[in-house]
Amino acid sequence: MSKIFSRGLARKKVMSNDGMIIGQIKNLLIDLDSGEVVDLIIKPDASFDTAGYRMDGENMLIAFEAVKDARDYIVVDRYLSKK
Repeated sequence: MSKIFSRGLARKKVMSNDGMIIGQIKNLLIDLDSGEVVDLIIKPDASFDTAGYRMDGENMLIAFEAVKDARDYIVVDRYLSKK
């Protein structure tokens, strides 16, 4: 994946690789020691079933390793996104 600035990810929609809208990026969780993005913090879409996903209050956490593409949408592998 090419380099992307964090401001370019702000408020992007997150979609699964099978076309389902998951939600919208709220923030990123960064490992300060390594500088790597660990998790995407997502405000889930009202129609998305969050059962089986890691949650932090009302926000969903998706491991950055699940990200497959980042252009118009952030595309994640839905099965890698689960707990």
